[in-house]
This record gives sequence, structure tokens and C-alpha cells, in this order.
Amino acid sequence: MASNGNGGGHHGDSEVKTDIITLTRFLTEEQHRLGPHATGDFTLLCHALQFSFKSIAYYIRRATLINLIGLAGSSNMTGDDQKKLDVIGNEIFVNTMRGCGKVKVLVSEEEEEAIIFPGHGKYAVVCDPIDGSSNLDAGVSVGTIFGIFKLDDGAEGKAEDMLKPGTELVASGFTMYGASANLVLTMKGGSVNGFTLDTALGEFILTHPDMRIPKSKGIYSVNEGNSLYWTEPCKAYFESIKYPQEPGSKPYSARYIGSMVADAYRTLCYGGLFAYPADKKSPKGKLRILYECAPMAMVMENAGGLAVTSDQRRMLEVVPEHIHDRSGIFMGSYDEVTKVTDVFKKHGVVAK
Repeated sequence: MASNGNGGGHHGDSEVKTDIITLTRFLTEEQHRLGPHATGDFTLLCHALQFSFKSIAYYIRRATLINLIGLAGSSNMTGDDQKKLDVIGNEIFVNTMRGCGKVKVLVSEEEEEAIIFPGHGKYAVVCDPIDGSSNLDAGVSVGTIFGIFKLDDGAEGKAEDMLKPGTELVASGFTMYGASANLVLTMKGGSVNGFTLDTALGEFILTHPDMRIPKSKGIYSVNEGNSLYWTEPCKAYFESIKYPQEPGSKPYSARYIGSMVADAYRTLCYGGLFAYPADKKSPKGKLRILYECAPMAMVMENAGGLAVTSDQRRMLEVVPEHIHDRSGIFMGSYDEVTKVTDVFKKHGVVAK
């Protein structure tokens, strides 16, 4: 094989890429870029996270064969029936975060209380280990959502230390387990990068560098089965995009999978709007602020989009009242979320 001088090689008519950026390499280069300010703790934490994602991806691929689908016979803190894989995914997270030695506090959807680890970890991790697990039996894509906070110096590591706005996140992202395992990662003030798990190499490979969400797109994603309970501003917005009054305008296309990670990933790639608004049935909203809304909002904003609550506040500025607090959310392309805000403003809903 002859080298072409830039990391590639030729074998016959096909080009083999040999200069591959793995997640491990990406994190190491980011650490070097920070120079002496980097301690390596964050890098080690991210290595533990990627092991969690690889493990969960493995068990999901094998779920039907080794009898991991179906209910485990209990409910989690937020009232959802737990699947067997929910329990396994949570145990994987707990063990890897404890084992890495860099995490002091872990908040999981599957745990009633925050888990406090011994030692002097400087970070707190929030996660929904397997989001959308109700779709598992049907083979629909599910995912993991995560966020990382750095604890204040001298913090004892209590649940109250976690009641921070998303603006305090140092990193967030999600992994979607579908036809392949796709990891989306962003850091505070940085770009959004997408990695795909190469199962032959056992590595996440950088396949979508510097992801940017299209500024506008006529696609919306929402559970319209809840429309009976929507507020008037919410109904007015969706009526405006389904039955546009402007001459020559076309109605938006509806795309709804019912798995937040899958819907968010499609919205990130193609543009449009994802919404899970608060309504008369769930006045505070359904999605959890700390480990669903805030991490997703950080991804969307860093990719050039927006994310707001049902009362049109910036999602990243919302401070949860407790670790499992909920909110409504509208997120996606900049222009599409702006249209939501404009309609709500006409109905007297203005961010405070």
C-alpha cells in the first residue's frame, strides 16, 4: 500500500482512510489545546462515559437474544415503568462513574436520590441512561442523554449542589442507539461534534465534525395526541404551521418518533422544531430539566439553534427546584423557535 502523504492509502481503486480521529484522540487533543490548565480529570471522566455508551449499545443489540426486553417489574422515580434495560443501563452508569474516581455526584432518572460517591471527585454527572425505553420492544431507536457539571470548590457533594441552570454545564450530549450508535458531544462555548461507533474497532469515530442545525426547515415533531390539553398559544402555533395563511406557503411536515433522542438527532441533522410543551394535563411539562432539557438545549444552542420553555424563557437559564423537576420545551432551528416565541407573544406569553 502506498501512502498518499495525508493519512490515506490506496488499495486498488478504493481509498482506505488511515488518519482516523477517534473520540479518545479528540479528547486528548482538546486536553493538549488547553495546555497546563488541563488536569486530565475531565478526559478520564469522558473515557468512562464512552465505555458506558459502548456497553449499553452492546446490550441493546443483544436485547432480544438474551431476554432483556420487557418490564422489570418496578417503576422509576418519575413514574415510568422500568424496562430490564433501564435497570442495566443505570447500573452501568453508576459503576463506571464510581470507578473513574472523578465524579462526586450522579443524578439518574432511575434513582430517587442523588448518588454521592466517596473521594474527591470534582464533577457531577446527570443522565437519563436509556431514554425512550418504552419503544425498545418495537426496535425503535432509543438513547442516553447526559450532562456534566463542575462542582464549586469546597462543595460537599449534595443534591442541592445540582440545582444549577444549564448555563453551568461544562459538557453535554447524547448517544442514539439505532442502525448505529451515534454520539453527539458538545462542550461549553464549543462546537457540536458527532461520532459513530465502529463496532469492529470498538471506537467512536468522528464522522460529523462541527455540526450546525439548519436555520429554518418546515418540519415539526410533537405528540399531537396531547393536543386536546394544549394551551391556546400552543394550539395557535401548530395551527399556523399546519394551515398557513400566507399565499404560496406550504404546511409543515410532521415527523414524530416518540423517542426524544431520535427526534432531537433528526432535528439537529435536518432542521425543524421538536416540542414537548407543558399542557393542562402536565402543567409543569413532562421532560426533566436537569438530565433531558438542559443537556439537549446546550447541544441545540451550540449548533446554532434555540431552546425555550413553554413560557418562552431560555431553557438553559432555568433553575430546577429539585433534581427531577420538569419543564415544557421547544427546541430546534433558530428561525423555527423564533416563530414559536412570536406566536406566544401575540397571545400575551412573554419571557420574564
